[in-house]
Amino acid sequence: MKTTTQTFQLTPAAAETYEAAFVPAFFAQWVPPLLDLAGVGPGQRILDVACGTGIVARLAADRAGDGAVTGLDLNPAMLDVARRVRPGITWCQGDAVELPFPDGSFDAVLCQMALMFVPDPERAVAEMVRVAAPGGTVGIDVPAALADQEAFAPFVAMAAGHVGPAAADLLTAYFRCGDVERLDSFLRGAGLADLTVRTVTGRYRFPSVDAAVTTEVESTPLVERLDAATYARIRAGAHEVWRSFLTATGELDAPFATHLVVARKPAG
Repeated sequence: MKTTTQTFQLTPAAAETYEAAFVPAFFAQWVPPLLDLAGVGPGQRILDVACGTGIVARLAADRAGDGAVTGLDLNPAMLDVARRVRPGITWCQGDAVELPFPDGSFDAVLCQMALMFVPDPERAVAEMVRVAAPGGTVGIDVPAALADQEAFAPFVAMAAGHVGPAAADLLTAYFRCGDVERLDSFLRGAGLADLTVRTVTGRYRFPSVDAAVTTEVESTPLVERLDAATYARIRAGAHEVWRSFLTATGELDAPFATHLVVARKPAG
């Protein structure tokens, strides 16, 4: 795999699980506040960078009306699901660090829960700024730092103790862009202004711990990096570290913090 591209690659089966389980249980909740903060509205040209199965693009299209929405992702399996779920959107395969669009093509350029998987996030931000129109907005949503994740810090520590270095690196990758000062530096260094940062603590909800572990493993590249025994140890360990986040009926309801960062490209 090229070192300049995202490393979060999924099989077709994992992409389907991602859309069916992860999107409604986790990712969808942060889309409305991201769209609100970015001022997404009717008639706009919108790009969803590293779109996955397209939840941001789909909800943006609902707001854009007669505008034009494009979703871009490196992973063909993700795009296949996106096309099936919402065929009316333009779906493109491409690299976040080499966006295949002319300068100033979009009124809003968005990236939800993906920048941390790009080996060169600073370059990806610069590309997002390049394709944003003068006066347009760039909006990014990333998980807060692992140290700020009450439920996930102990889960990652437990799981990392059972897996090899490659899988442990994937577990911690989710939180690599959680430093707000670093994000601020990327955005200002790329020429953006009027930065707004909002930390939103959402919920990580699943019918059970087992359902959460299944989704975490089988809708991510972890599924290809664990043997059955290691998978079982992680499942057992999750029941211990997430015990305090169970409801009376056994559902998992844990906090998860993200940073929404939106900035404007100067008009002139």
